[in-house]
Amino acid sequence: MYQKLLEFIKDDIDINNVSDKRKSILQPLIDFVQLKIDNKQDININFICTHNSRRSHLSQVWAQVAATYFELPNMQCYSGGTEQTALFPKVAETLANQGLNVFKITEGNNPVYGIKFSENDMPVIGFSKKFDDQFNPTASFAAVMTCSQADGGCPFIAGAEKRIPITYEDPKISDNSADQTMVYEQRSAEIATEMFYVFSKITL
Repeated sequence: MYQKLLEFIKDDIDINNVSDKRKSILQPLIDFVQLKIDNKQDININFICTHNSRRSHLSQVWAQVAATYFELPNMQCYSGGTEQTALFPKVAETLANQGLNVFKITEGNNPVYGIKFSENDMPVIGFSKKFDDQFNPTASFAAVMTCSQADGGCPFIAGAEKRIPITYEDPKISDNSADQTMVYEQRSAEIATEMFYVFSKITL
């Protein structure tokens, strides 16, 4: 992994800070991944939020980073929304500031980003899409609902083996304020910490 990213993991991620309440919320995801590992099956997780622009992308990226960090095999993370918009540029900026290599593959109203965490691993592909887009898995995946609006407004996820609500406060509340950078970095670090907690609990 990139040195700056490793420094962020060392300095800003402390899984001991995850509260007991959040641990209980995260446990179903731990159970899903552990069962797949035990059965030597592929692990597919689709992180879903309304616009697939902020929280779902942060969750997708940090879950993939954490899975790689803990050397979990056959793990692919995806993201989607109940509607398509665009990956919010501040999310890309935040991830870059925290040590990832983020670059645009295409331009336009819904640009496609490559998000790399090491020189030689495949990048996470980041762009806004509906949760059932052909880019995403169609069966045997966990649908992780990262916002309450998507969880409440999307009662059925076709093909999902398990539905797991793990919701986060939207950093959008800070847009156009002096605190925007801080809020996005805090939310990203919070999600990163919880994803590292989840995958630290997996036994190979």
